[in-house]
Amino acid sequence: MAPPVRPRVLVTRQLPGEALGRLGSHVELRVWEEELPPPRETLLELVRGVDGLISLLTDRVDGPLLAAAPSLRAVSNVAVGYDNIDVSACTARRIPVGNTPGVLTETSADFAFALLMGLARRVAEADAYVRAGQWRTWSPTLLLGSDIHGATLGLVGLGQIGTAVARRARGFGMRVLYVSRHARPELEAELGLRRVDKATLLAESDFISLHVPLNAETRHWLGRAELAAMKPGAMVINTARGPVVDQAALVEALSQGKLGGAALDVTDPEPLPVDSPLLKLPNVLIAPHIASASHATRGRMASMAVDNLLAALEGRRPPHCVNPELFA
Repeated sequence: MAPPVRPRVLVTRQLPGEALGRLGSHVELRVWEEELPPPRETLLELVRGVDGLISLLTDRVDGPLLAAAPSLRAVSNVAVGYDNIDVSACTARRIPVGNTPGVLTETSADFAFALLMGLARRVAEADAYVRAGQWRTWSPTLLLGSDIHGATLGLVGLGQIGTAVARRARGFGMRVLYVSRHARPELEAELGLRRVDKATLLAESDFISLHVPLNAETRHWLGRAELAAMKPGAMVINTARGPVVDQAALVEALSQGKLGGAALDVTDPEPLPVDSPLLKLPNVLIAPHIASASHATRGRMASMAVDNLLAALEGRRPPHCVNPELFA
C-alpha cells in the first residue's frame, strides 16, 4: 500500500525555535530561506499546489493569492494582527485563518515602555554623543530629558498589550488615561486608570502610546488635527501599526517643535526609506518592528502558528482562529 500523501506547506520565512522541525515531520515542507520576503510574483508561484501556508505580516494573502492556490485549505499568520490577510476572502473559500495572540503581550509591553523611557531620557542621543567623541565634561544642561515618574500616560486601546503597559506605568507612579470602545471598570479600579474621550487624552497626556489594530477606524487615528491638539512637548510611542499615525503630519509636528518626540517600532511604509525625513530628526527613536523580538516569544509564536496550521489541515478548529464561524 502506498504511503498517504502528506500535505504540502509553504512557510514564507525561516522561523526561530524548533517549530519548523516539528511541522516537517507531518507535512511536505518548503521554507523560503532568504532574509527578505518572497517578491509578490514569486509568492504567487510558490503557493501553487500548496495545502497550507504559514505567512508573516509582510505577505499579502488576498484574492489573487487565493486564486493562485486552488488547493489551499489553511493559513496561519505568525503575528497577532492579520491586516495582511483578507479574512473575508479566506472565509468565503472556507479556509481557516490562525494568528498568535497573547503570547507576545508582556514582551511587546516591555518594548513599548523601553521606547518610552529611551525617548524621554534621550538614550539613543546620549549614546551617539559619546561614540562621536563629544563627551568632554559633566554639564548641568547636557541632554536634558523628560521625567517619566508622575507624568501622564495616554493609552489608545486597552487590550492585552495596552493593559500590560498600564501595569508598568503604575510602577513608575504615572497617571494613566485611556480611550477605548469599551469601559474597563475592573482595570480602572485595580490600576487607577481613567477612561476619557479622545480630546481629553490628547490635551492632558505627556506620552501617548498606541495599542490598537489597524482597520478603517484606526487608520490615521493620530492625524494632523490630533497632533495639533496634543499637549506641547508631548511624545508619541507607536508599537501598533505604522498607518495608525499620519506619518507626514507627524514629521511636520516634530519639525515645527510642537511635539517633544516620537518613538516608533512601526512605520508607514516598512521598511522606512533611507531618505525619510523622520531619520533626519534628532527627537525620533526608530526600531525595525521588533517589539516581540525575544528568543522565547518568537519561538512560542512559531510554535503556535504550527499548531494552528496542523489543526486546520486535519479539519479541526485551530487553537487561535480568526474566523471561527467556519466551525460553528
